[in-house]
Amino acid sequence: MTVTTLGPCRFRSPRSGFVSEEERVPANIIRGPGRDDDPGALFELAGPREMLFFDPPRVRAGIITCGGLCPGLNNVIRSLVRELHGGYEVREVIGFRMGYGGLDPRNHHEPVVLHHASVDDIHQQGGTILGTSRGPVDVAAAVDNLIRRKIDMLFCIGGDGTQRGAFALYEACKARGHALAVVGVPKTIDNDVLYVDRTFGYLTALEEARHVIDAAHNEARSVENGVAVVKVMGRHAGFIAAGATIASQDVNFTLVPEVPFRLDGEHGFLAAVIERVRERGHAVVVVAEGAGQDLFPTEPKATDASGNVKLKDIGPFLAKAIGEAFAAAKLPLTLRYFDPGYQIRSRPANCEDAVLCDMFARQAVHAAMAGKTGMVVGQLHGTFIHVPTSLIASGAKQLDTDGLFWHSVLAANQQPDRFG
Repeated sequence: MTVTTLGPCRFRSPRSGFVSEEERVPANIIRGPGRDDDPGALFELAGPREMLFFDPPRVRAGIITCGGLCPGLNNVIRSLVRELHGGYEVREVIGFRMGYGGLDPRNHHEPVVLHHASVDDIHQQGGTILGTSRGPVDVAAAVDNLIRRKIDMLFCIGGDGTQRGAFALYEACKARGHALAVVGVPKTIDNDVLYVDRTFGYLTALEEARHVIDAAHNEARSVENGVAVVKVMGRHAGFIAAGATIASQDVNFTLVPEVPFRLDGEHGFLAAVIERVRERGHAVVVVAEGAGQDLFPTEPKATDASGNVKLKDIGPFLAKAIGEAFAAAKLPLTLRYFDPGYQIRSRPANCEDAVLCDMFARQAVHAAMAGKTGMVVGQLHGTFIHVPTSLIASGAKQLDTDGLFWHSVLAANQQPDRFG
């Protein structure tokens, strides 16, 4: 799991508290009788290196934000700029605007110069001051632009699609013989990035989702036969739905992509909701956006600008099914539907995410200054690591439905292991 380095490191760092190139973090830290003692992958430990590939005062760095919004984007931008300027005395930091489209001069998104004053209070704002977009990168045009602007390092803040684009830039620069450090900062509130214990924005998303669930619970229990359905983000992983359920303790049904479910039948989801309302008078349902996709008719799959398969909207589908089931059972129903997705992801980062953003950003700068490239800053066992981008882009993390986290969900809401 050694990350590519651009070349020999010849410049002494102005920092202190150095990390050795030889230090490694094992993927598996659990030991004991009956367990495999193989530590698995061994990742480079992140942190400042004593010797640098780049001469700091001569560096020109670039920053880009891509994909959907996420709490903490501005925090990462701010800490990148502060560490580059304050920690390493880098003289120029460029912010490329509107995602990967900003790397193509034909789109006329002129980049901005970032300095201490321009990022001073941006951490208090949601969104990203650089703007963002979805869509692939024109690699040839982007590399030409980066070379023309004499960019030495590019920090790519985004999810798996962004990191696939970053890997393409890394490979193209390598083929062109241009020494560009391409370092990714993993971003997704879904918390589904491999080799990252927790992505920034996830805890803020849980906090905001809990506020919505509290409102949904109040609505449902204040009327006769009240049912509230709350849809949260989570295309392929149900970490937000699961975490919000545990934090709230007022959710009765949690539906996630990792656990298929049936609507109809004696042991189906709809029968369980009806039984819950008959017994307790109300119910709260939390569903991740990627849950239940197999319930829709099979048809050709459309994709968005980032290449992601467009999901069918499970929230209204589920609400309609619940309404029809109650009508068939001749039960009165008061249904409330909540879809807080954009509200959640556009919020500023909370305290815990703000700390995590700062740590991710500073580790990214340390890596780039040492000439690390084609990598993403990861986090395992509470320790920051260097992960080859190819690994990050190879798949996504999902809930372990046999693990403690999911069993905590089932303990909190008392729903069956499976519906159907």
